[in-house]
Amino acid sequence: MNQKQSLISFSENGKPIHSSAYRFRRILNWLPLGLTYAFLYMARYNLTVSKNALGNLMTKEDFGIIFAAGTITYAFSFLINGPLTDKFGGKTSILASAGGSSIMNILMGLFLYGILTLNWNINLTVIFSLLYSVNMYFQSFGAVAIVKVNSAWFHVKERGIFGGIFGILISLGLYFAFDWSQFVVNTTIKLNPEQPSFWLVFWVPALILIFWFLLDIFLIRDNPSQAGFQNFNTGDATSGEDDVKYRLFEVIKKIFTNKIIIIVGLIEFCTGVIRNGVMHWFPIYAKEQLEFNSGWNFWLNNWGLILMIAGASGGMLAGWMSDKLFGSRRAPVAGILYSTILIATIGMSFTLYNNPIGLGIFVSIISIAVIGTHGMLSGTATMDFGGKKAAGTAVGLIDGLVYLGTGVQSLSLGFITTYNWKFWPIFLIPFILMGIFLTIKIWHAFPKGKPSH
Repeated sequence: MNQKQSLISFSENGKPIHSSAYRFRRILNWLPLGLTYAFLYMARYNLTVSKNALGNLMTKEDFGIIFAAGTITYAFSFLINGPLTDKFGGKTSILASAGGSSIMNILMGLFLYGILTLNWNINLTVIFSLLYSVNMYFQSFGAVAIVKVNSAWFHVKERGIFGGIFGILISLGLYFAFDWSQFVVNTTIKLNPEQPSFWLVFWVPALILIFWFLLDIFLIRDNPSQAGFQNFNTGDATSGEDDVKYRLFEVIKKIFTNKIIIIVGLIEFCTGVIRNGVMHWFPIYAKEQLEFNSGWNFWLNNWGLILMIAGASGGMLAGWMSDKLFGSRRAPVAGILYSTILIATIGMSFTLYNNPIGLGIFVSIISIAVIGTHGMLSGTATMDFGGKKAAGTAVGLIDGLVYLGTGVQSLSLGFITTYNWKFWPIFLIPFILMGIFLTIKIWHAFPKGKPSH
């Protein structure tokens, strides 16, 4: 294959100037990859929508246990899937993620069908904990894959923009997960009020993932050279080392001895607690409050759209701040956004009961800031400090810690909110303070690789 020139030159600030053909092919690469990732969210967080639909069949404690089982499985899956992605490539990983998750969602829908219509005598909490955990194992390939692939296509000076794109993809996924899934539930209720087909909330995203699985086979390429362009020096922590072959142990050692990556991972542990501690529990809270104030209905029916707008805004704001205000450093952006989260969480405490507008605004602000932080750190800092050679292992570690935090909040808030909702925002505050402290520790961090020639 004759390779086209993908990189013309560098601008004065070190940012690469690409050909229009390269930019178009890069969009053709990350768009299906990103949309697959977004629909993985629908096949992951449809569990929250199903909880509200099933009522007492899945209590808050049951939901907390099932969700925690899945997220803790996700958290530890990086030990396997991060290094596997660095070895076999991001394309293989996104296909494994979409294929495996679609199968698990089909099975969850099947068992729910059996319980609701065939009177199967099965413990829903046990079977869903098992199937959702396997689903989350396959899901964990998704973020690793998207970062691994794009680490070869984006220079470090462009990755603030990619962090914004990553935030938009997350927010699209949340929209699909909450609003599309809720639409499926509402439609089944309208069609058959006596026996709604709630299992479709699992089968619909499974079918969508199968479609993207097939499309990804033909469109996604791990490196520019596989699409007819030249690979180039990306300026990250492993830049200039294309000729160096990393053994698995060396990749793992490189990541686990990198102080910056470890601190970023600890920040993202806090992000997992905060993001999912708001994103999943707010609609559950709103559903409970409906009997007292119908104003909660607006937030309940539009939560996915609100998260999409918040996430897109937060992602692009974080990317713009990083590249334009802080010279492509990531920690200052995270520190500013975490401080915003602290103020909004305190505001939650004062608007918790019978103030849908106030509480809704504060949780939306938190969503803007926390999704912006997550995109900046998990989606961008992992590429910077892991480098394209070790991006899979780096994002595996960091995203794994996000979901370890998610598991902690899930188990905790499932019981805390059953006892008293007033402790909900109070539970989040220590993790926010820890996140602010850790961002200060790496405020000036920037990746050092071999210079571009």
